[in-house]
Amino acid sequence: MDRYVLLEDRGIVTVAGEDRVSFLQGLISNDVAKVSPGRAAYSAFLTAQGKFLHDFFVIDMGEMLALDCERSRADDLKKRLSLYKLRSKVMLANVSDEYRVFAAFGPTVIEKLDLKEPGQAKEYAGGIAYLDPRLRDMGVRVLLHGGLGEDPLIALGCVRATLDDYHGLRIAKGLPDGSRDLPVEKAILLENGFDELRGIDWDKGCYVGQELTARTKYRGLVRKRLMPVEVEGPLPASGTEIAFEGKEAGEMRSGQGRRALALLRLEAVEKALAEGKKLTAGESKLTPIKPGWASF
Repeated sequence: MDRYVLLEDRGIVTVAGEDRVSFLQGLISNDVAKVSPGRAAYSAFLTAQGKFLHDFFVIDMGEMLALDCERSRADDLKKRLSLYKLRSKVMLANVSDEYRVFAAFGPTVIEKLDLKEPGQAKEYAGGIAYLDPRLRDMGVRVLLHGGLGEDPLIALGCVRATLDDYHGLRIAKGLPDGSRDLPVEKAILLENGFDELRGIDWDKGCYVGQELTARTKYRGLVRKRLMPVEVEGPLPASGTEIAFEGKEAGEMRSGQGRRALALLRLEAVEKALAEGKKLTAGESKLTPIKPGWASF
């Protein structure tokens, strides 16, 4: 059964003006020049030290680029981008109240929209539908004007799901959800799957935070990774320390039911799996699960 959900926690910041592509190109981790009406991208905006500030999807809407971001932090994203505006001919706006973001997922919705490659986009119901650039299993994202309601999703043969359904899928696949899983000004992209999830372009040239990101990759400095864990016992709160054999092994992130995300030391994960042992977080035991898309 195909399902859809209104992502009420998503907002939209637009970047308009003739310099919109070159402006964003020098700031974010993916190649804005590759974004087009037929191609969306996943990207991040970092501190100068290469630490996470925001992640978002970049969508070409003709005369402007739309950033599908965390709604609660849309004003912060706009403000931080504005600091780099200088003489660039761009206009930034938080238009979250004008648009609605949906996710549609299930066995046939991708084929119904004739989308084949991650990031592939097309016009739909006066808005934009695109195959999630990170992972095909996350289905299609649809950006619509707010007045359209949910009829375009129902027209695809989808039934309404809940945010819990969507986040359950996301957690099972090992995907972070913005600042819920990526501590602001602390998280590093390569520890959180941005390379495999197509959030970084290694050939685009300089952007804010590029130096640390590249150095981390080419020097092989990644010692921790975000991954799903099966939870035996109460679901530990985000931020709870994880231990293995009496030593610190990581930290909990968002969770739901018996599954959660955790940032784990790879050395501890390898040893736990090899010896058939559990990691612990508070009163609970954890079994790490390597996502199928991950390269660690």
